[in-house]
Amino acid sequence: MDIELKNQPMKISVILPIHNSRTMVGRVIEAYRAIDYPDMELIIVDDGSTDGSSNIASRYNLKIIRQEQSGLAKARNTGWRAATGDFCYFTISDCLPRSDVLTILSKYFKDETVAAAGGTSDIANSQYLLPRLIQSEKTYLHRQLPERVDFLTSNNIVIRKKVLEEVGGFNEGYETSESADTDLSFRIRKAGFDMAFDIRASTLQFFDNSLWNYMVQQYEYGKWKVKLFIDHNDRMTGEYYANILEFFRPLIALMLIVEIPLIFFDPTKNFYMYILLFYTALQFPSPIMMAIKTGRLENLLLAPVTFLRGIARGLGIAAGILKFGI
Repeated sequence: MDIELKNQPMKISVILPIHNSRTMVGRVIEAYRAIDYPDMELIIVDDGSTDGSSNIASRYNLKIIRQEQSGLAKARNTGWRAATGDFCYFTISDCLPRSDVLTILSKYFKDETVAAAGGTSDIANSQYLLPRLIQSEKTYLHRQLPERVDFLTSNNIVIRKKVLEEVGGFNEGYETSESADTDLSFRIRKAGFDMAFDIRASTLQFFDNSLWNYMVQQYEYGKWKVKLFIDHNDRMTGEYYANILEFFRPLIALMLIVEIPLIFFDPTKNFYMYILLFYTALQFPSPIMMAIKTGRLENLLLAPVTFLRGIARGLGIAAGILKFGI
């Protein structure tokens, strides 16, 4: 009997937070109902939707929890605390899972030291240039990751429920998904657990095509990076794959912003231009390598995106210092 129980698939509770997700929620639910995994429950957490998202979700025989709008971290905590599975899979409402994603990730939990296992995402709306560039960069970075990592995003991740209980789940003091994910990953690692990454475990994600929205997102990234530095100052660069350029680029951009008055004075104008040229040059190594390895010259267009991204993150860092101190 014990052998039979050990051979049974582990039960996974899929936590799907939604907020004004009317256009996608039905499609996402259908994708999870068709997933190739034998023991799964789907829990919908409606975080204060006003567009009738819950009405669409209620057409399916699912567990639906409604709460006042409180943010993604709170919705995820609400979901895993209501889960009946010993493992919780977290996703978002603009991601469609591949049929084998849970099967791939579940295999890592044969190792009791593994607290979480996650994968990557592919682009669903590849007809747009900006999403293609962002996805190309993500894929390029993810292919460099080892099997054991320090950071996983919660749009495609399985976590042991007992580990969530031990570390306290998602920190609701973080207002962005990226910062809450990073904070949780760091706390899981500090608790002595491992995290696994498998690029084969993939979802299809619809990326925002607005450059302005992307820069606002990066501004928030920089702002909440300051709080992460305060809370976890032993992990300076954040994500495992965040190279040293990703760490220093926003700081150099911030220096350029602060020192703009220098361009109005002859003795310091050249100094400012040298720093600007240096910052510009920093944008090209990764896009050039990506273009060479993929054979796609359009990846060179990532350079102006990272130029602007560094400025947005730099401004965010400045706002974060004012908000949180340092």
